[in-house]
Amino acid sequence: MRAPVLLCVMLTGCASTNDSGVNDPFEPVNRQIFAFNHSLDKHAALPAASYYKSAVPGDMREGVHNFLSNLSLPITFANDILQGETTQAGYAVCRLGVNTTVGVLGVMDPASGMGCPENDEDFGQTLAVYGVPGGPYMVLPLLGSTLPRDLAGKILVDHYFNPLGYVTYRGKYFVSIGTNVIKMVDQRSRSISVLRDVERDSIDYYAAVRSIYLQKRDSAIQNNTVEPEAPNR
Repeated sequence: MRAPVLLCVMLTGCASTNDSGVNDPFEPVNRQIFAFNHSLDKHAALPAASYYKSAVPGDMREGVHNFLSNLSLPITFANDILQGETTQAGYAVCRLGVNTTVGVLGVMDPASGMGCPENDEDFGQTLAVYGVPGGPYMVLPLLGSTLPRDLAGKILVDHYFNPLGYVTYRGKYFVSIGTNVIKMVDQRSRSISVLRDVERDSIDYYAAVRSIYLQKRDSAIQNNTVEPEAPNR
């Protein structure tokens, strides 16, 4: 019972804002964690992503990205249904069916050419649609930027929408870790130049990343398209 109570406190009790009007009452601690994540990124994630981008051909990298996106489609479909977005849910079913079969387990993306655009939904967005506030901005070690609402949705709900979680096989734990590492490298490789530009042009890199994250989440809730991609920090 402690986790739900703590979540409610974080969502409703931390309404203070900083001078910029952003709900970031944990800013001093957030900045320390952000610095740790940034250092880890510079010494581990960025070199790995840079090597991946230079060593793996673009078509193969795109295939990996498509495959990873295909794995998340059951989560997108479930949240589309919960949000009452029947058209988007239909697109998710179309993409899952077509890309998994014709697209060879999602490595290729023929569904986009058939009029089924990509759509990404999670339970944090679903909660937002039903009026649940995001709560204070937080930066977590390794996970980066998040809001209590989005974190709760990912940990407590989205995990159970993933059908792979119900499949039993040897090495399941290591496959899960490997998949998450590949996702991280994929995301980082797709945003190398973007984050370099943001860091170079920002007076306050922490504030810039925070603003990008909050705008990106707000746009996702409104079902708008956000480009380019930027990972959490």
